[in-house]
Amino acid sequence: MNTSFETLDYIVFALYAVIILGVGLWVSRDKEGETKSAEDYFLASKSLPWWAIGASLIAANISAEQFIGMSGSGFAVGLAIATYEWMAALTLIIVGKFFLPIFIKKGLYTIPEFVEKRFSSQLKTILAVFWIGLYVFVNLASVMYLGGLALQTILGIDMLTGVIGLAAFAAAYSLYGGLSAVAWTDIIQVVVLVLGGLVTTYLALNTVSGGAGFFEGLSTIYAAVPEKFDMILEKSNPEYMNLPGIGVLIGGMWIANLYYWGFNQYIIQRTLAAKSLEESQKGILFAAGLKMIIPIIVVIPGIAAYVIVNDPTLLGSLGEAGMNNIPAAGAADKAYPWLMQFLPTGLKGIAIAALAAAIVSSLASMLNSTATIFTMDIYKQLINPNAGEQQTVNVGRLSALVALIIATIMAPLLGGIDQAFQFIQEYTGVVSPGILAVFVLGLFWKKTSNKGAIYGALASIPIALFFKVGPKGWASGSGLEDLFPTLPFLDQMGLTALLSMAVIALVSMRENKDKDDDKGIELEDGIFATSPTFNVGAFALMIVLAGLYAFFW
Repeated sequence: MNTSFETLDYIVFALYAVIILGVGLWVSRDKEGETKSAEDYFLASKSLPWWAIGASLIAANISAEQFIGMSGSGFAVGLAIATYEWMAALTLIIVGKFFLPIFIKKGLYTIPEFVEKRFSSQLKTILAVFWIGLYVFVNLASVMYLGGLALQTILGIDMLTGVIGLAAFAAAYSLYGGLSAVAWTDIIQVVVLVLGGLVTTYLALNTVSGGAGFFEGLSTIYAAVPEKFDMILEKSNPEYMNLPGIGVLIGGMWIANLYYWGFNQYIIQRTLAAKSLEESQKGILFAAGLKMIIPIIVVIPGIAAYVIVNDPTLLGSLGEAGMNNIPAAGAADKAYPWLMQFLPTGLKGIAIAALAAAIVSSLASMLNSTATIFTMDIYKQLINPNAGEQQTVNVGRLSALVALIIATIMAPLLGGIDQAFQFIQEYTGVVSPGILAVFVLGLFWKKTSNKGAIYGALASIPIALFFKVGPKGWASGSGLEDLFPTLPFLDQMGLTALLSMAVIALVSMRENKDKDDDKGIELEDGIFATSPTFNVGAFALMIVLAGLYAFFW
């Protein structure tokens, strides 16, 4: 598919690129007579206001895996995939109220640094190495793969060329400027990705309604495929194994979300860069509000594409171009790029800019956080503890560049994955339950010991693989298949987290039966108190969430 990118589209896209690079490089400049310190580079001088934090959280989170992957899941599954976004809004409130006060009080640069202060340098190093590997080989590579896929599908650009172009764009301003450049450009990126996403959503719904507009289009697709609007799937639904009914509300979805929003360096890093705890919490609240509207721009287009593809009249109205690369079962991730080819001149440039904004902002965030963990938790800890400020910053830049090169090589190798969003969630889910167990018990149970945390983290991997392989693997032909049924991966995550916590608790109790651990966290009175603004906003958000789930149950 090679959409006719007109001159106006090129101008719009070029204007976006120039603005992002210009702002990024301007923010990155060294002030006269000063050089960047580690705090400047990795934590934006701890100067971010709430609106920059909220925008940057969403820009770091929303990437090709949402635009392309979630739209693909919308095409295949329906609105149920939006539970990742709406439950994330509630998770952000919990993170802001119960996790951030502890993190900010301890003055952290990185999440592994908390592990060192609460447990040991040994466990910190283990987790730091794990996170670097996860960011490089899963997160960075998958974002670049999906971005390259989008450019290939929409513009006919070779996959490798598209991946290299995206990598170079992200590197151009983020490697030199650090978190400041990433966070301040993210404000622009969020505006572009929301507006551009709404343009594509409007076009899709307007097409479905025969030109009657956005709301009529919503009504039309709801009437055409009501089963695509079920938030809680029945066991008979073919996608139940991905989104297991009520389990998305009370099961493993909490593991995925709490791990991602609470203990994920490239997410939590911008909250650690706030002017104050209250400013950081307001930023979290702003991000939670934005999460509520994300399904409109990343899930609804996928459902609309499904309706169009399965209605010969609508499909015929798109002309010859509509017959090219039609998304189908096994190729659901082509739904969003397929829709974008029908945008009119000018708006196409905006939509491509929105997609680029989503991809590049996430790449920049992941690069900065990978560099932060490597530099602060490995280089300064194990290689050169006496490194000066300038040397520390330079190592951060170099490590980000190396990570980018490795991910660029890996990205094209991910080809052939359908519903990439689900793929990323499932494979991250093998390791996240154990890490979440370590953090939750480390934060809130003072008896948790270092040995217990290490045993629990290590045990979580075989436990997760036990559930993941299931009777199709180890129990096949043994007659035990009914005793050990294959579980949905979210349920697997929930059970893995509980069993990992049990391991941590048993080992810790043997060590600290009659006393608290020496490094247990003392939770002072009032540490979880929040401002009236945060409380009112959180309450309003929970009411809206309850209404949405009640309506689309």
